[in-house]
Amino acid sequence: MTILRNHGLTCDVLVAGGGPAGFPAALAAARCGASVILCQDRPVLGGNASSEVRMHIVGADASGHRGRELETEAREGGIIEEIRLETAVHNDQRAASMLDLILYDRCQAEPNLQLMLNTRVVDVELQGERIALAVAERQSTEDRFQIGARIFVDCTGDGQMGVSAGAAYQHGREGKNVYGENLAAEHSDGKTLGSTLLFQARKHDRPMPFVAPPWARKFTEEDLMFRPHSMPGVNGGLEYGYWWVEWGGELDTIKDNEAIRDELLAILLGIWDHIKNDGDHGAENWALDWFGFLPGKRESRRFMGQYMLVEQDLTRSTPFDDAIAFGGWPIDTHPPAGIDAVDERPCDQRMTDYVFDIPLRSCVSPGLPNLMFAGRNISASHIAFASTRVMATCAAIGQGVGTAAAYAAAHNMDSADLADDPAAVLAIQQRLLRDDAYLIGVTNCDPCDLARQAKVSATSQQTCGEADNVISGQTRAVFGKGGAPPDRAHPGLHRWMSDPADGLPAVLELAWERAIQPAQIELVFDTGMYRPLTLSHSDAFMERVIWGQGQPETVRGYRIEGHVSGAWHSLLNVTDNYQRRRIHKLEAGKPVDKVRVVVEATHGLDHARICEVRVYEADAPVWCHSP
Repeated sequence: MTILRNHGLTCDVLVAGGGPAGFPAALAAARCGASVILCQDRPVLGGNASSEVRMHIVGADASGHRGRELETEAREGGIIEEIRLETAVHNDQRAASMLDLILYDRCQAEPNLQLMLNTRVVDVELQGERIALAVAERQSTEDRFQIGARIFVDCTGDGQMGVSAGAAYQHGREGKNVYGENLAAEHSDGKTLGSTLLFQARKHDRPMPFVAPPWARKFTEEDLMFRPHSMPGVNGGLEYGYWWVEWGGELDTIKDNEAIRDELLAILLGIWDHIKNDGDHGAENWALDWFGFLPGKRESRRFMGQYMLVEQDLTRSTPFDDAIAFGGWPIDTHPPAGIDAVDERPCDQRMTDYVFDIPLRSCVSPGLPNLMFAGRNISASHIAFASTRVMATCAAIGQGVGTAAAYAAAHNMDSADLADDPAAVLAIQQRLLRDDAYLIGVTNCDPCDLARQAKVSATSQQTCGEADNVISGQTRAVFGKGGAPPDRAHPGLHRWMSDPADGLPAVLELAWERAIQPAQIELVFDTGMYRPLTLSHSDAFMERVIWGQGQPETVRGYRIEGHVSGAWHSLLNVTDNYQRRRIHKLEAGKPVDKVRVVVEATHGLDHARICEVRVYEADAPVWCHSP
């Protein structure tokens, strides 16, 4: 007997898990027209980035180490860029819960998305090889849900939904002989990266004593000789620490998670005890302000997909025809013993020469035709996973998978068939580009984008920042060191830049030989994507981030006008933009033969920059099937 009340729900796409992959997957699918249910087993969204864990989001830009101004812009773009920019402007105080709120607000604003917090997918029911429905439970309201969907997306990290369906997975480290990876362990084993508990501390105007509980671990300076603490720098400050408080990689990070949490608490408090009470660490007036009870888990199960991403794919930047995202964080392995590996450095980071593709096939089950996955559980070897696991990369994968799931649902296809269908891959990739994702070497070829047919001019322009760059098909520079491979980089700045000498306003104009009737105008602005941009509770990290305002390069104020019967008429006016991508739906009006964007102000730069302009009429489809 159970007290849970049963409910039946249906949707096009069910996403299990609302972390850094699941949230973008659900939002992308919903924005592409699918009806979506997002089940998240915690009270907040964001996973390891949420207020429950508080790890800052990193990705392909390697916290700015890959970036070079107007040469290598490696931030992911798309939904995660939208969230970063929103958080930078509306969370100047760097409150952890504000990110929770921003993610929640985006879900609440999307009419095609039903968010179910505190709801865990616990089982599935199969019809033959297909998942027919997922079973989810919300103990706080004593409810059980049977959720039918066309496509099921596992973004749980641990892969609970897929494993319940019988999806094949792997766990641990592969030996060198398995995939021929140079960085792999000598022999296969069941060890993984460990988990972490973070803390925040605050300096007071008086001494703040600390007495550790008797079960706290004891540490010496020799124990921590490779682990910076209570010193200047991103990883050493007292206000936020420390990612290297890591343990559990020699256990089962799923089944032993409670024991790992307990030991991590003992480690964290033992380290703070050492800082406060063992020698002079400059911490006399410092006190703990917050510390986590939910381990930030790095690794557990990884699914076996249609393709296994391996080390060589990252180091060679293997091109994939079915790419849906890209990565670029270093191959970042940690000793499984974590902090107990006192004679080893806490990480070994190997930067790849270029950013690299992540294929759709690494996110699709080969045995369950309507199961997809995104996040740290994608089909990747332990070594490849060591790069793809970071949260901004997971977000890019999530947006790609959500877009693909929406396409499959709209076209009555199984996700297992997508990668072998060139028309489907083209449509998914073009949709991702339109939504400001970046795919290496892939450019806009949407025939419904009328901007591509226009003659583009401007009141002024800089060398290499010509007006027609806004229809180049790419929205960022990646030709510099650490960017895209040279044969796929499409060199150039890929943005219009007005002449600073002429000041503002500056005008960008698109003209057509025949009149058009624009229903939607889409703009992409420069947001300084060579710099790091993420919420962090590390003061030293935030010194490298422009925070509490729009990014200096970004256009703040502009108006769009249409040329009708020989005269210009206002279509819209924006006074406080800070986002990279803006979509403007226009009221039905008279046909125009010209459209112009009048840039009146930026957030600091002395000239205008626009990376892309797209123009669509009312009958433009969601999906582009032909170049």
